[in-house]
Order: sequence, then structure tokens, then C-alpha cells
Amino acid sequence: MCVKIVSALTCSITACDMNKTTIEIKDLAFYAYHGVLEEEAKLGQRFKLDLKMRLLDGLSFKADSTESTVNYAEVIDVVSECFVGARYHLIERAAEVIAATLLERFEKLAEVSVRVKKPSAPVDCICEYVAVEVTQCR
Repeated sequence: MCVKIVSALTCSITACDMNKTTIEIKDLAFYAYHGVLEEEAKLGQRFKLDLKMRLLDGLSFKADSTESTVNYAEVIDVVSECFVGARYHLIERAAEVIAATLLERFEKLAEVSVRVKKPSAPVDCICEYVAVEVTQCR
């Protein structure tokens, strides 16, 4: 529970009596065969993924153990399984499946955002990448 504290100088500060924790994994790289075009299915391409996972409020890490949190090595295994283990026409669908699977498998997650970046999207322009971001929560 957050409590708003107002000082004599009328400055307000918010103090929280519980942990709010986010885990981020940036630029995971995978080679996969996603896309609408037949050439994408044949040739494949590199994708990069970013994950932002908010844990349930109030978790304690006093035990200093992976059982207190979400083991990000296991998260990466699940992401790889979802992303490389299937073929998607839409990167939106790939992100959606990953987010839903992470929420299903890790009970300490409250919210998951998955950004899928497609650097070699077959579009008629020069850009760093095309990306989608999907956020799901309990």
C-alpha cells in the first residue's frame, strides 16, 4: 500500500511499504522463419526481442534465492521455445503467444510486455527495424 506523505514545506513524497519489481531482458536474438511472404518462410531472418516483466507486488528477496523471483534463464528458454518452435505470419501473434505463455508458466509474474523487432522487414523503405509490442497482465 502506498502512502502519500506531505511535509511542512508542502512537498509531497510517496512512500511504499512493498516491493515493486521489474525484470528486463533486452535484445535477445533469434533466427526464425516468421512472416507473411513465402520467401520469409524459406530464408528466415534474425529477430530481436525485448521483455519487460513486472513481478507481483510485495515479493521479498531476503532468501536471496531464485525461488523468490522469476528465473530469467528459464524465461529465456520459454521465449526460445515459443519463438523458434513455431512459425508465425504476424510478429504480433508471436509476441502474444510469448506473453501468454510466460504468464501461464511463471506465477510470480503480474504483467509481461514483449517487443519483437524485425530488422529485415520486407518493406519499401530504409529503417532500423519494424517492431510490435504486446502487453498482457493477470
